[in-house]
Amino acid sequence: MQTIKAAVCHAFGEPLRIEDIHLRAPEQGEVEVTIDAVAICHSDISYAEGSWGGSLPAVYGHEAAGRVSTVGTGVQGLSEGDSVVVTLIRSCGSCAPCAGGSPVSCETPYNGDMGPITLPDGSKLHQAMATGGFAEKVVVDRRQVVRISDKIAKDVASLVACGVITGVGAVVNSAHLRAGQDVVVIGAGGVGLNAIQGARIAGARRIVAVDMSAEKLDVAKEFGATHGVLATHKAPWLVTRKALGGRGADAVIVTVGAIPAYDQAPNYLATQGKVIMVGMPHVGGEATYQPVNLAAAGQGMIGSKMGDVVIQRDIPWMLDLYEQGRLKLDELISGRWSLEQINEAIADTKTGTARRNVIVFDRKA
Repeated sequence: MQTIKAAVCHAFGEPLRIEDIHLRAPEQGEVEVTIDAVAICHSDISYAEGSWGGSLPAVYGHEAAGRVSTVGTGVQGLSEGDSVVVTLIRSCGSCAPCAGGSPVSCETPYNGDMGPITLPDGSKLHQAMATGGFAEKVVVDRRQVVRISDKIAKDVASLVACGVITGVGAVVNSAHLRAGQDVVVIGAGGVGLNAIQGARIAGARRIVAVDMSAEKLDVAKEFGATHGVLATHKAPWLVTRKALGGRGADAVIVTVGAIPAYDQAPNYLATQGKVIMVGMPHVGGEATYQPVNLAAAGQGMIGSKMGDVVIQRDIPWMLDLYEQGRLKLDELISGRWSLEQINEAIADTKTGTARRNVIVFDRKA
């Protein structure tokens, strides 16, 4: 058992507290990773605010990168010192979804209350999202970890643990977008920008970004959007149809967890188009739509969890694109903060202007 520092949530809606916690050694099939960088995702904020419930006290954080510091028994393919990305995608490898190639939908439960971290007095400390990355170190299942090149900076690498794979994967894996099709991305935040990149990489003909902010629409064009439409228009889907040559989109990617966005999403669709549901509203939020319209037009609504990725396949592919200059990652980082500044970083993220804020551990000092 070792003592490390972590940002702990003791009560929903209150600031996280930087304090010492205990971390046990990795067991069978686990690895310990010393964290160099961990990005702040809106999912972390939603959990910390109590929007989705959950166990307390807890350590959040699930977009991390670092180096393997200890390897548990039975682990193959990883060694101490390896540079890695740590994800929240914990999979058993043998249940029906895992066997069918969908590890993000693994049906084997994980109890974060019984994870590798505890408070100093030995009492329960929840390892949120099977990661607990707002900490100096984590112990996670080997299947959550992907080895990467030492050449890739850890702050950049941390982004592909969630936001990048979720956005790009929603287009490539969930929507199965074909070259020449048209895409609408609702929400030009961190995940939305990556969905835009995914559409560009997949060969979309036109990519329309829809957002409340004109500034974000300008940024969306830097990432590959061909058009930008303000969501504040009385009927933004009509403006979007003009940009798409008079028809709707083949895929509408909803990257925000806002009920109005889901209510309006079908309005953007072409015949046989699909709404890809990425953004996660608060528990209890309900959207409304008319099934008869979807049925008559052969349209669909598809949930996309973590971009339906297979991390051992998709993360190396995306990082290859980054190294080739075809996937923007450096440009996604809005700010770098220390662990002690995490509450400031969260507040900045909540303003809606940040792309991705990253907590960086500077061990050279």
